[in-house]
Amino acid sequence: MTHVFISALLLGAISFGQSSAQAHPPLRVGIVGLVHGHVHGFLGQYRHSPEIDIVGVAEPDQQLLSKAASRYGFDPALLFTSLEDMIAKARPQAVLVYTNTYDHRRVVETCARLGVHVMMEKPLAVSLEDALAMQKAARAGKIHVLVNYETSWYPSNHAAYDLVHGGALGEVRKVVVHDGHKGPKEIGVEPEFFSWLTDPKLNGGGALFDFGCYGADLMTWLMDGQRPQTVTAVTQQIKPEIYTRVDDEATIVLTYPRAQAIVQASWNWPFGRKDMEVYGQTGSVITVQRDGLRVRRGGDDRSREEQITAKPLPAPYDDELSYLRAVIVDEAKEDQLSSLDTNVTVTEILDAARRSAAEEKTIRLPASR
Repeated sequence: MTHVFISALLLGAISFGQSSAQAHPPLRVGIVGLVHGHVHGFLGQYRHSPEIDIVGVAEPDQQLLSKAASRYGFDPALLFTSLEDMIAKARPQAVLVYTNTYDHRRVVETCARLGVHVMMEKPLAVSLEDALAMQKAARAGKIHVLVNYETSWYPSNHAAYDLVHGGALGEVRKVVVHDGHKGPKEIGVEPEFFSWLTDPKLNGGGALFDFGCYGADLMTWLMDGQRPQTVTAVTQQIKPEIYTRVDDEATIVLTYPRAQAIVQASWNWPFGRKDMEVYGQTGSVITVQRDGLRVRRGGDDRSREEQITAKPLPAPYDDELSYLRAVIVDEAKEDQLSSLDTNVTVTEILDAARRSAAEEKTIRLPASR
């Protein structure tokens, strides 16, 4: 796997046509949807990566297709208004999904039927029903379904995980995760992105789903896939004049037999943040942005805090595209942060949190699904 990734980096200056002739041709990918703002970050960074060949773009909105063609120089022959048509004619090995969250189920079920792998932007689904349907379809179609979180590629989170699983902090007792920003309108997201982010059907909720998924994903990973026993959530509309139909503030409390997690999701932070605090029996670690850590060990009030820089992540687990290619082409092991099974649990947590907030009560999860 490593030599494949390094080879790809060395070929960075070579065109797609030339790289196709190499021993390790680029992964053929299709872009599905242009309404998720993260698509522009992806295309801006990876449009000419030697690791992929974008063979098609499927988006029902002709105006968005035209804008993308102008902005990124796509050949009109690569543009489709139908996912099925794009797969039939462009024959991608995998698709990258930038639709609203509600459409994830339709995309996965279609791709599973046609044998095409999927990587989507977080979260997996708007409901547990949809998540379970996607899991069933993926298994039947024998495809990978991966969920991309920005925080999956943070060295600080992986260093925190290693401290926990290396026994440096003792058994986990409490985890607090903070994710959010000033709000979609306040940071200037695209109109087509804002439209569905603030639609309870298409997004599942507001900040609860948009940012609550990060903490649910990280906690499920830290707990080795264990599902919580209870889910309790409180949501608010602090800015109802802007976010008229969805929450913009959410807190989720998860309980486990010997641990608790507090997931804070907000469209009201004064600045963007994605960080985590993990408290064990004998120590703690606090992540600081992508690379920093604050660590205390020893379980003593007099113990000193260390400031540490996390080591870079090993390829191909350091980047969404390298990872996708390695899983599909090189049969690399899936990382649990992005795995379908982990993200079904994430969706179960978010679904229960939405019910908890609506019904103003704690939701006890069944012993098994």
